[in-house]
Amino acid sequence: MTSLAMDAKRWLDTSAIKSDDTLVNHQPFPFFVASDVLTKEMMPSFLKDFPQLKGAGYLPYEKHECGDSINTLIEEFTHPEFADAIGENLGIEKLSQYPTYVSISRTLKKRHGRIHTDGKSKIATALLYLNPEWTLDGNGCLRFLKRIDDFEDTVAPEVPPSYGTLAAFKRAENSFHGHLPFEGQRLVIQVAWLVSAADKERKAKRGKFSYKLKQLMGWFGGKKKEDKEDTVTQM
Repeated sequence: MTSLAMDAKRWLDTSAIKSDDTLVNHQPFPFFVASDVLTKEMMPSFLKDFPQLKGAGYLPYEKHECGDSINTLIEEFTHPEFADAIGENLGIEKLSQYPTYVSISRTLKKRHGRIHTDGKSKIATALLYLNPEWTLDGNGCLRFLKRIDDFEDTVAPEVPPSYGTLAAFKRAENSFHGHLPFEGQRLVIQVAWLVSAADKERKAKRGKFSYKLKQLMGWFGGKKKEDKEDTVTQM
């Protein structure tokens, strides 16, 4: 194990998601919100190594686009021990048994964040925020909701996407979530645990195609048409 990997055991604090301060809800669907899961000392490195993505929304994780600290952080984020700790809070036994799909978002457009539940290929989703501060009230803050047509009908306080905050939820038919419109920089690493390896392969192919299309349309200065999958995964 490299020195960087050993250090990473300190960067992402498993005990933080088991803390008494962590908000854990099981109704109307299982979710939790934990704060300070990342050490403050690593913030400069994470910000420097965060990928300079060409395109808004969640894009597939590509190791070569990220610096060492982000790649190592993602390794820890997807580690079986950390996955099972997330699953324990969500009532999912051995979450680590499911394949993972990692995506990253650097910027959003105002069209992102519409209320949705996630597709049936997902078992659970976790979002790790890396923004140094978030002073906006409401805009861009994750909301867990009771219904698909009302941003104000929340089941918990909204979640500012500030550095070291981790939000995770179990996918269900009523796992409604989204955020008010926001445009600009919003750093997030998303890990989804999927039903099958086939679902992972399908998502990977679709994600890469979408990313290439965004790059192509960006080069021509055009306005791309979002497909359904891209629209509903902005959180």
